[in-house]
Amino acid sequence: MSLKDKIITDRLPCHVAIIMDGNGRWARQRGMDRIFGHHQGVKAVREIIEASAELGIKFLTLYAFSTENWGRPDEEVSALMGIMVQSLNDETDTLLRNNIRLSAIGDTERLADDVRNRLMETINITSKATGLNLIVAMSYSSRWEITEAAKKLSADILGKKVDAGSVDENIFEKYLATSGVPDPELMIRTSGEVRISNFLLWQLAYTELYFTEILWPDFGKEEYYKAIIDYQKRERRFGKTSEQLLEK
Repeated sequence: MSLKDKIITDRLPCHVAIIMDGNGRWARQRGMDRIFGHHQGVKAVREIIEASAELGIKFLTLYAFSTENWGRPDEEVSALMGIMVQSLNDETDTLLRNNIRLSAIGDTERLADDVRNRLMETINITSKATGLNLIVAMSYSSRWEITEAAKKLSADILGKKVDAGSVDENIFEKYLATSGVPDPELMIRTSGEVRISNFLLWQLAYTELYFTEILWPDFGKEEYYKAIIDYQKRERRFGKTSEQLLEK
């Protein structure tokens, strides 16, 4: 029996965010180079997108490439960009068939022209889809996002479009890259690392965190279902007591 059968369908997280970690280690364990691991990781991406769409999850954010990743060897960065273009070429029709809408957050101006153009093309092609919202965090870091939001808000305050005294969390959130997207209820990180790595720091304030030793290329549907089941066992209090929740 699949673990999918144990998932409570009316208690699904609306938004799942994933730090896909461990491609390099997975490859090294098999005597291969890191790039081979990244290629294998694409299969896991496909499985998790498919599982999310099948379950009816509304938003899935995948941390594909951080601003810090630009500091990796040129060969690896070039390979990752190539994998991104190839994946977009291969999967656009599948996204359309499955009613999946693609969007991206991050400093996409840093991407090579062919990568950025293909990304924007796929975003445009899938823009009318009404099923799963697939968000790719590409050339992204949370500190970059928050800094950019502060710049835009400051400009609007100086331009008299926003009253400085009225600024609160709700107004600030409108300047984030994720404006209009609900905060994740569940964040998954693979590979055994137990940190957030500059990912959605604002948005993860009340997110349930799930860490697994499984390396990303081995993170298939059953491991995903296991994470969701674990999430469904947790009590989300948002600062309240358990007794207050029972009073509702």
